Amino acid sequence: MAWETIIGLEVHVQLATRSKMFCACPNVFGAPPNTLTCPVCLGLPGVLPALNKQAVLFAVKTAKALNAQVHPHSLFARKNYFYPDLPKGYQISQYEQPLATTGKLEIETPGGTKVIGITRLHLEEDAGKLVHEAEFTRAGVSYVDLNRAGVPLMEIVSEPEISTPEEAMAYLRALRELVRYLKVSDGNMEEGSLRCDANVSVRPEGSRTLGTKAELKNMNSIRFVGKALAYEVERQVRVLESGGKVAQETLLWSEKLEKTLPMRSKEEAHDYRYFPEPDILPLAIEGERIEALPELPWDKRARFKRVYALTDEESGILTEHPALAEFYEALVEAFPNPKTASNWILVELLKTFRPKMNRLDFFPAVSPKRVARVLSMIEDGIINQSTAKDLLARLLEEDFDPEAFVAQQGLGQISDEKALLAWIDELFERHPSQVNEYLDGKEKVFGFFVGQLMKMSQGKANPRLLNTLLKQRFDARKPAS
Repeated sequence: MAWETIIGLEVHVQLATRSKMFCACPNVFGAPPNTLTCPVCLGLPGVLPALNKQAVLFAVKTAKALNAQVHPHSLFARKNYFYPDLPKGYQISQYEQPLATTGKLEIETPGGTKVIGITRLHLEEDAGKLVHEAEFTRAGVSYVDLNRAGVPLMEIVSEPEISTPEEAMAYLRALRELVRYLKVSDGNMEEGSLRCDANVSVRPEGSRTLGTKAELKNMNSIRFVGKALAYEVERQVRVLESGGKVAQETLLWSEKLEKTLPMRSKEEAHDYRYFPEPDILPLAIEGERIEALPELPWDKRARFKRVYALTDEESGILTEHPALAEFYEALVEAFPNPKTASNWILVELLKTFRPKMNRLDFFPAVSPKRVARVLSMIEDGIINQSTAKDLLARLLEEDFDPEAFVAQQGLGQISDEKALLAWIDELFERHPSQVNEYLDGKEKVFGFFVGQLMKMSQGKANPRLLNTLLKQRFDARKPAS
């Protein structure tokens, strides 16, 4: 039997506000456990929450970018459940009247563009964090860190319109790009700034009845989301084809075992006993000034392809993070050769840039104008590519004048024909057998001579001129036909 997959994603986006959702505690990552708490986020008796206006504006901004309908009035509710990392015994969220509904997100798939519907976008507070790792805890004991309790979250729920694990990964990449461009979140899954739960089911191809869904949790990278979904789809098909029934349950993804593991039976909305939050007034956003949306990643990608004549892959990588796109455009302004600028960023600079690009405030410390001056020296024949790579590596670590450094260190490219010809003649005398091999048709030997000559020049020889002169010397030794 042929099967089709139905996937819906619930993505929690941690908002990059300075303080938490309902109190003034700092919203930062990496502080010592339980140092960013107060009576409000600890849920102590007698406290009253106060709504973070910036969190609301961030959510409205995201909803508009997703073409969702922002409702002028929405309500907060109490979602009741008991867990060690939830000090109040309930989470303040939105349920029946969310902030926004009916949006859409366009993704790129191998089959082309696909639009995924957005069911709802709402605000809520985060819970704390349980630490189970043996290196931090005693055997059989889990620790609770409540620094994250009360951090503002935006939950974005998709329609069940995702058909493959690859589409799910594309959706998450597009959403992460979007929140970074809007500067509402750094989208860093490793630090929990973007977390994904997936509802997945399978059904016979052509059927209109949805299968029993399982919910997947504990996926902290886009790659793991793809692997977990692929495994779960295969597992559900095996269960059904062997005559069994898929249980409606919540599953954890084990990175170590590379399989899903049962966690608990899947809750329904009534299990949470939602009721209106009595301490927060209904949210009204009429008249609020929402800043204009920036150029969104897919629009920037299209413009890069059109204006700079880049490929899909080049424009996709260069627009992956807004700061990287900004760096590229600044580099092209100072060095108006878009293709060369793209190549140097993609091949050389990204090796250093990429590990730092999870930060919302990421911007390369190296000046695009300094990089442009290095590329100009290559174009003008002052240095070769090997020297340029060394210069760029140094520029990423320290700031200096590249032209002055080249002059002081004697790194300029050797383009003196007499000097290069003298080295070639010396090398021919030392390696006559290799010269004869080349003349007999073994053209790979040419590379041996180039390598030896670059070594003799300490990597400073002008490679283009060197290749030309070497070929001329070989041609002069060929017997006349």
